[in-house]
Amino acid sequence: MQRRNKTCLAQLLVATALVTPATAFAQSTAREAQLEARLDRLEAEMQQLRGELVNARTEQAQTAAALQAATAKSDEAATKIATLEKKSPPADGFRVGNTTVKLGGFIKLSATSSRFSDGEVPTNSLGRDFYLPQSIPVSGGKASRVQDFSAKQSRFWLNLGTDVAGQNVKGYLEVDFQTSPGTQGSQRTTNGYNLALRRAYLQVGHFTFGQDWTTFQYTGALPETTDFLGATEDTVFVRQPLIRYSMPVSNGLTLHAAVENPESGTSTLGSPVLIENGDDRMPDVTARLAYTGNIGELSLAGLAREVRVENAGISAKNFGWGISGGGKIYLNDEKTSDLRFMATYGSNIGRYVGLNFAPDSVYDPVSGKLADVRNFAALAAARIAIAKGLRVNLIGSYQSVNYAGSLPAVSLAGYNRKAWSGAANLFWTPVPSIDLGIEYRHAEREVVDGAKGQLDRVEFAAKYSF
Repeated sequence: MQRRNKTCLAQLLVATALVTPATAFAQSTAREAQLEARLDRLEAEMQQLRGELVNARTEQAQTAAALQAATAKSDEAATKIATLEKKSPPADGFRVGNTTVKLGGFIKLSATSSRFSDGEVPTNSLGRDFYLPQSIPVSGGKASRVQDFSAKQSRFWLNLGTDVAGQNVKGYLEVDFQTSPGTQGSQRTTNGYNLALRRAYLQVGHFTFGQDWTTFQYTGALPETTDFLGATEDTVFVRQPLIRYSMPVSNGLTLHAAVENPESGTSTLGSPVLIENGDDRMPDVTARLAYTGNIGELSLAGLAREVRVENAGISAKNFGWGISGGGKIYLNDEKTSDLRFMATYGSNIGRYVGLNFAPDSVYDPVSGKLADVRNFAALAAARIAIAKGLRVNLIGSYQSVNYAGSLPAVSLAGYNRKAWSGAANLFWTPVPSIDLGIEYRHAEREVVDGAKGQLDRVEFAAKYSF
């Protein structure tokens, strides 16, 4: 029995030994299969990630290429736009090469009815075209009435601008038909008049070179009028070639200094006729301090000059000086109403004030010298808006002349002593660019011997500005 048990135990051990390796092998194979499956999954995931990475890089490259192409197209478009802008004319002008040209001006008709108290004024003379106090007759002759229609004051100008090496160069050219010299048209037939240069200058930086209003003049004080000037007696009014430097001093404040074309308009004692000598050696020196602000404008100007005569053995010179202050004060926020004023005083500055109402100096043949002539002049004008497009202007102007005490009064008898005028007008702007005005003026001129003459004038004006 015992022996049998041992035999069974031995058989059991042998069977166990045979079964255990098979089981172990089976278990090992299952784990390997699981590992292989996991590796396969990891490899598949890695392949997927590699694919996504490749796709991402491809998309990035495509995006970069598209961005570069878009940038190139944008630059190309900007270049084309800049080229088109350069070639295309500006909205308010046109181009000639690299220069922008702008045309402006106005067409004006004036119609006057004048009464001169002491004589007649020749037809086609300046005193018939506009108010010129020295043209008022004081001869004590018969009163005269005249009517005149004219379009001579029509004006045209060109504004020019060119960029040169980063610097903007500006040019200005202005002409009209009012003051042209030479042969004039006849009122009987064509009424043709010559074109006349008014202003022509160029500006580079702070410099102005060419013909412009004298720096001694403040144009802001000129009143709105149907007349060419209006307040002629006091108006500092000269256009001439000059070299001017303009320098900003502070906010709204500018200093202008210039050397300008000299010319002496003198007379010889005993005759008030003006003589342009052309003998000047020194340029006229001018300066003006100008302020512009919310309240309006202010101006203070100075002038220094030499008056010279050299002719037929005559040689004389005199020093001239002048100061002029003026301004324009706004009376409302819309700046449609304002008060304008100017006052001028000086010695030997006749050609600068009132269109040479008085000579610069008077040559005395006895002493062989030029005697002083002193001028005082003032103007005031109020512009009052009474409705939209409708306004009233009230204008007053005055000039008095004092001659050197060394000159005998009898020899100065026909020389201008003083003049004054008052005017009132009504302007209406029915549509933009169209102005219609009617004005009444009374004026008086007096000479040294006391003779006087008066002017009464009614004037209508129609103007189209463009």
